[in-house]
Amino acid sequence: MQFKEIIGQERVKQQLVQTVKENRISHAQLFLSPAGSGAVALAIAYAQYVNCLNKGENDSCGECSSCRKYERLIHPDLHFSYPFFASASVKTAVDVLEEWRGMLLQDPYFDMDIWRSKLDAANKQANINIAECHDIIKKLSYKAFEAETKVLIMWLPEYLDKAGNALLKLIEEPPANTLFILIAQSQDQILTTILSRTQIVKIPKLSSEEVTGYLLKASGLTEHQAIDYSFLADGNLIEAKALAADTQSDSSGTFTAWLRMGFGNKLPDLIDFTDDAAKWGRENQKNFLKYGVNYLRECCLILSGAEELVKLPPLTFETAKKLSMHVLTLPMAEAIIGELEKAHYHIERNANPKILFLDVSLQLVKIIKFKTLPAGTQYIYN
Repeated sequence: MQFKEIIGQERVKQQLVQTVKENRISHAQLFLSPAGSGAVALAIAYAQYVNCLNKGENDSCGECSSCRKYERLIHPDLHFSYPFFASASVKTAVDVLEEWRGMLLQDPYFDMDIWRSKLDAANKQANINIAECHDIIKKLSYKAFEAETKVLIMWLPEYLDKAGNALLKLIEEPPANTLFILIAQSQDQILTTILSRTQIVKIPKLSSEEVTGYLLKASGLTEHQAIDYSFLADGNLIEAKALAADTQSDSSGTFTAWLRMGFGNKLPDLIDFTDDAAKWGRENQKNFLKYGVNYLRECCLILSGAEELVKLPPLTFETAKKLSMHVLTLPMAEAIIGELEKAHYHIERNANPKILFLDVSLQLVKIIKFKTLPAGTQYIYN
């Protein structure tokens, strides 16, 4: 993996390259990054650059023996650790290393749902257990086989329980020429004892322009679709790719139609909508609700007189503006956002989608048609 293969993140790439050029590589680094922003790809490209035998000005050569092994993820001094699902046949992460490599080589942009699906793990509990910690200590106690620097990349250290404290001494006083790269999404969920021993590298989410550019190049989407999916994905390339795979999706049109049904108190149409929504599947239902939240937040900007901050594509913006002028008020939009966020929470926890979408539909009627807050009819606004 070379830096040039990674979408966006130019500032972070230069920052990482400079640490190598100036010989100030911190031995324990925490890449703090939202999902779908390319942190795993950056970690591999960084490790490859560190060990490249013929470094370029801003990237590894991609041709030396070290780079060729890194490209296939088979370098003997490159190690991975990640959450897995322990069983009688799976004791440590290395027992599912082939599946891990296969997933990474296919697409370095993935999340826990994709990894879980790769392992056919259903609803099993993932973690990085004490046996894995001991295996890490053992592997890194050996001398490097070929490279100048041994590298361990740990994905999602949030899944370390208290057993992670077994790694403290190793992280604080590692063997010579050892580089730890931890890739996390939530700083608050990492053991503080580990957090305090790492240098944090903050990786931002991808910009809408970067995601849109990728979608236009990698798929057959129209510009309007690419912009719309980029908005919905909110910088998460994983979500953007999933949306692009379903080119029949029209989140904007479906969502605004739903709002209009609520405004018109069209109960038969709302029941039909509920029946359809119940068949979408959990991920599509979550994406739709998330789109609604993001869409209404943009409407809140319009209603607050901050149109210049709105990031909707032109056609969607015009529709949102009309809704904001003729249907919504700021309290209405905020109340609906609250209902959608609650629905998203319950969908994640396997709520019955038909009952849930019917309930939210009735709340839309209550809020938009009758101008009543969900908490009760005592809160009336104009």
